[in-house]
Amino acid sequence: VHPNVSQGCQGGCATCSDYNGCLSCKPRLFFVLERIGMKQIGVCLSSCPSGYYGTRYPDINKCAKCKADCDTCFTRNFCTKCKSGFYLYSGKCLEKCPDGLEANNHTMECTSIVHCEASEWSPWSPCTKKGKTCGFKRGNEVRVREIVQHPSARGNPCPATSESRKCIVQRKRCQKEGKGKKNREEKRKKSNKDESKETRQESKGRAARRQNREQRENSNKTQLKKRKAPNKEQNLAPVDTAH
Repeated sequence: VHPNVSQGCQGGCATCSDYNGCLSCKPRLFFVLERIGMKQIGVCLSSCPSGYYGTRYPDINKCAKCKADCDTCFTRNFCTKCKSGFYLYSGKCLEKCPDGLEANNHTMECTSIVHCEASEWSPWSPCTKKGKTCGFKRGNEVRVREIVQHPSARGNPCPATSESRKCIVQRKRCQKEGKGKKNREEKRKKSNKDESKETRQESKGRAARRQNREQRENSNKTQLKKRKAPNKEQNLAPVDTAH
């Protein structure tokens, strides 16, 4: 250490020298030596740089170097990020992951192997041939399933997501579209005709019932008048022929 120690330092230094930089730091700051060419300069930082970890002591806070394979570390024996070519596992940097684990080149970590998982099969589809369900005897039916978990690099690959098998159906003719439309039109006309016929019959029935009701009412009125009319023959006084 150069004997020329100064108290009027800058950059967080408590004491410093022109040759060695910071000799001690202000409270809460970390002291670290940085190499510049052939000499080391002391600096005071609020946090340790990459490749270093901080330790606090009653008299000074220091930044110490991580292991050579660590990029960042929590302590010397616990890495949090590895340098290129190494994979992080349980605080250590390894060139090869242990058995049962695989190297993740995206996170540069050793992770568990994930196998593919598929859902249950769907029910078999209707028996078809060339997109039709009629006009044939032998066709095909299919069923499908979905992938619910994709595998990792070393995981078991996914199985097929669809299956097809031969099927036999009772042979039937396909109804032509024009003929089917014609039949539907004829049925509609027939239905309308039947409805009109029923409407006419109902109208005739109502008219006949109304006529019968009127005839009964007229007959009842006639009989009532007859009962109320006086008997003319009974009201005539007897003629005295004795004179």
